[in-house]
Amino acid sequence: MIGPIGPNELLLILLIAVLLFGANKLPELARSIGKASGEFKKAQREAEMELREFEENLREGKYDNKEEEKRKKLEDMAKSLNIDPEGKSDDELLEEIKKAIPREKAEP
Repeated sequence: MIGPIGPNELLLILLIAVLLFGANKLPELARSIGKASGEFKKAQREAEMELREFEENLREGKYDNKEEEKRKKLEDMAKSLNIDPEGKSDDELLEEIKKAIPREKAEP
C-alpha cells in the first residue's frame, strides 16, 4: 500500500517534471491544466443547471401536453412562411402551410 506523499516524494516529482518539460514550460503547463479544469467545471455546472431545469419543467407538467407542442410547432412553421396563424384551426393552418411550401415537380 502506498502512503501519503511527503515532501521528499513531492520534490522528486517536481524534479522529474522539470527534467521532462523544462523550467520554462512548467508555468505554461500549469496554466493549461488550470484552464482545462475551469472549463470542465463550467460545463459540468451548466449541464447540472439544464438537468434541474428539465426536471422542474417535467414536474410542472410542461412536457405532458403534446397538443400544445404540436400547435406551437405549427404556429412557428406558419410564421416562418409569413402565414398569420390567428383564428385558424390546426387543420386549416396545416393546409395553408402545405400550400405555401414549394413542391418540386416530379419528372416523368
